[in-house]
Amino acid sequence: MTRIVAGTAGGRRLKVPPKGTRPTSDRVREALFSSLEALIDLDGVRVLDLYAGSGALGLEALSRGAGHATFVESDKRAADVLKGNAQELGFANAVVVNRTAEAYVLAEGEEFDVVFADPPYAVGDDELAKVLHGIVPRLTADAILIVERASRSAEPAWPEEVESLRAKRYGDTAVYWAQVRADG
Repeated sequence: MTRIVAGTAGGRRLKVPPKGTRPTSDRVREALFSSLEALIDLDGVRVLDLYAGSGALGLEALSRGAGHATFVESDKRAADVLKGNAQELGFANAVVVNRTAEAYVLAEGEEFDVVFADPPYAVGDDELAKVLHGIVPRLTADAILIVERASRSAEPAWPEEVESLRAKRYGDTAVYWAQVRADG
């Protein structure tokens, strides 16, 4: 069972697509958001959830006060489940885009304060690096990037405009953090 951990929708369950997704566990999301809220105030921030799946990360951010979240999910069934989750929780400030992460980051569009990237473990390091480099022009001055990978994976190849902040392992999952450089 996947649920929202805290905030206005805390405790509410999320539907998960029948296959092809790997929702971030409640334990990892709780730790991730505890660390994130120590870094920035989520109130009103603009969030991008790449490889969104059920939307657990972006919906958690909305529940904790984010002003807007854009969810990018290439699988149509997963995108439909995500839309249903956002509607069920009453988040009108959620936009679901049914595209690949690669295509989305190359298009012009809004800027983001927080970016979550939780690609399928099968997504290679080079493909992830292209997505991270592609999103840089759409990051605000102090934007935070959070990437979830298999714990056996190497740290992402961060674009030169961001600096690595930390890495934390939770069993089979590793969470990597970076922030736009102050001099960037």
